[in-house]
Amino acid sequence: MKASSQKELLRTIKYFAFASSAGAVEMGSFTLLTQFSNFPYWNRYLVALVLSVVWNFTLNRRFTFKSNNNIPIAMLKVFFYYSIFTPVSTIGGNYLVTVLHWNDYLVTIINLLCNGITEYLYQRFFVFGASLDSRELLQPKSTDLNHLL
Repeated sequence: MKASSQKELLRTIKYFAFASSAGAVEMGSFTLLTQFSNFPYWNRYLVALVLSVVWNFTLNRRFTFKSNNNIPIAMLKVFFYYSIFTPVSTIGGNYLVTVLHWNDYLVTIINLLCNGITEYLYQRFFVFGASLDSRELLQPKSTDLNHLL
């Protein structure tokens, strides 16, 4: 396997590891809101989605894509993605739960999986594509763990 292929495989694995942690944030907050509030499905889903997006963007920008690009512009690009994904998944999910009576958690997991796959492709090629590993180039290699902070 070529070094560039190995690097991309590692990047993909890293992305989905962080996305899984964002999924845990989303499912955890969704569960808390389900258990301790009377909010309708779409409110619970939307709050949980926003929390996971912030978590996922922050970790993946820094550690997966190692991007040093303009953060506000990257956030604007991610906002554009979510301006399409959020209404589709919120309205569609609410329809599945309230009209078709699908299980809340099943719908949320389906949305989570669709989000993870499409967002990876979007971030990898559009948001961070031109600035991949630019953070690595600007910082000297260090043997201690301070570079993680």
